Amino acid sequence: MVLVVQKYGGTSVGSVERIQTVAQRLLKTVQAGNSLVVVVSAMGKTTDGLVKLAHEISANPSRREMDMLLSTGEQVSIALLAMALQEIGQPAISLTGAQVGIVTEAQYSRARIFSIHTERISRHINEGKVVVVAGFQGISSLTDLEITTLGRGGSDTSAVALAASLGADRCEIYTDVPGILTADPRLVSDAQLMDEITCDEMLELASLGAKVLHPRAVEIARNYGMPLVVLSSWTDDPGTKVISPTPQPRSLEGLEISRCVDAVEFDTDQAKVAMLRVPDHPGVAAQLFGEIAGQELDVDLIIQSIHEGNTNDIAFSVSKGILKRAEAVAEAIAPAFRSPTNPSADEAEVLVESNIAKIAIAGAGMIGHPGIAAQMFTTLANAGINIQMISTSEVKVSCVIDAADCNRAIAVLCDQFNITSSPARLPTELTDNSLAASEGSKLHQGKFRKSDTTNSGVETLHATSLHSNPVRGVALDQNQARLAIRYVPDRPGMAARIFSILAEQTISVDMIIQSQRCRVIDGIPTRDIAFTVAQAEAENAQQILQEAAPILGYGEVLLDADIAKVSIVGAGMIGQPGVAARMFAALSQHQINIQMITTSEIKISCVVNKEQGVTALQAIHQAFGLAGNQQVEVPA
Repeated sequence: MVLVVQKYGGTSVGSVERIQTVAQRLLKTVQAGNSLVVVVSAMGKTTDGLVKLAHEISANPSRREMDMLLSTGEQVSIALLAMALQEIGQPAISLTGAQVGIVTEAQYSRARIFSIHTERISRHINEGKVVVVAGFQGISSLTDLEITTLGRGGSDTSAVALAASLGADRCEIYTDVPGILTADPRLVSDAQLMDEITCDEMLELASLGAKVLHPRAVEIARNYGMPLVVLSSWTDDPGTKVISPTPQPRSLEGLEISRCVDAVEFDTDQAKVAMLRVPDHPGVAAQLFGEIAGQELDVDLIIQSIHEGNTNDIAFSVSKGILKRAEAVAEAIAPAFRSPTNPSADEAEVLVESNIAKIAIAGAGMIGHPGIAAQMFTTLANAGINIQMISTSEVKVSCVIDAADCNRAIAVLCDQFNITSSPARLPTELTDNSLAASEGSKLHQGKFRKSDTTNSGVETLHATSLHSNPVRGVALDQNQARLAIRYVPDRPGMAARIFSILAEQTISVDMIIQSQRCRVIDGIPTRDIAFTVAQAEAENAQQILQEAAPILGYGEVLLDADIAKVSIVGAGMIGQPGVAARMFAALSQHQINIQMITTSEIKISCVVNKEQGVTALQAIHQAFGLAGNQQVEVPA
């Protein structure tokens, strides 16, 4: 018999009528020969109402009591749904997170799941009952019985974790849209439904503002190879399949906690081109990368740091084989960015660095773990390795370093993250300049290139090979703020110390960009570091960093909450010149200035002014031809 775990969100169970409709759907699933576990969120806006009540009592309610309060919302839903099932003749039982045995770490309001004791739930399944489980909640241990909640999107996380622990055949997430779309249908009326998407693409989209699935749920599905489907609560349409790679064997103990990093990756076939002091206005990035795309040159990392005065810096990396051509394009276009009246005062300059390597840590377990990037930076700093560029995504943190430091970087990162073998797919022939890791590491020899990705990356490419469009989805995040730290001493360990301070306060950092321009202050070379955080954590992060400034020796800490981040995601971007140029051109045509740029292999993100965020999303969606034929309506 097939075991299915289904999850229904608050909108799907927002009224008695909707609960009864869900009960009828569940009955059909059982009658089709399936065993069934159902995870349910609180009804409608119940959680929002409970939060409001708490703040009417206290301006700063304790996190323990908030978890006690908020966990009651799901208990209402599960009891009513169990009653509805019983009323139509289907045996059912409702269980809280504690009764199911969902054990979490002892963190109120944002706990991660350690393990699930499935004996009781399995017994009820064998008795022919539909087991209705309260999402979003667990307990800190089987002895303390402290109620904990999993944070935003916790019911998604509960459902996929239960599916993995029970060895279910699939997990189905029912929501108020027909599946995963190319953009938020509330903002882009002609967003198109996708029939499938890879876990890596979904991780990026979910973390960039797409609200259909929570990143932690996708992370668990990816780590355990759980088939995941997103469907509509209102129709019988097939929805969207989220394709997971074949996972490495993994214990169910420490389910969300045990291992964050799966691989250390490296690429020595890298060179960097930086354009300093280009004008800070719409169209500059579009013009530069349009010329590069016109020469069919494939660009890897792209970094644009925060502006200084009226100028900005843009850096990008390419393979060494095309460095001279990329440099020639940059030199040819540089005069267009220079002032015709006073070129010496504001002159664009091209810098090239060929002795670099890219080192990266990869793993879906990095989501929701503040401090993984800081741990990487600290490890490199302790080895005396300076970081020249930083690029982050949900499944990878990449750093550009001096090529001479690459062997050492591989060894210390493998040791730090307990990586004893590399899942990297290697080229069939190793070149003379391939890197050999130290004897202490069992990494294979070979150059890591875009085409030589980890196992999961190879399957990602295969899964998307049938899709001609390199971009699968566009996302907008309007809940971010940017912090910029001026004049950070340019020496090993500074990034590590800065981000370790934030990690100690459990502040999660998103985009991280280190400027290319170097300023000498009192004889010390310095660079700026900018990054984004959730708006709710921004002021706290600024205060923490300002207090550390006298100790660490950097300048002022600037906060800008008036930003939005717009991103494109697609595994088909790999090896496709011109994708970035197309995105930048779409923004330029609408006179939208790009404030920051960061990329990974399957993502390009731009920070723009917040009031232009929706326009940016719509323009990019249109530029990549992602519109569908039918308009998607989202129920209230």
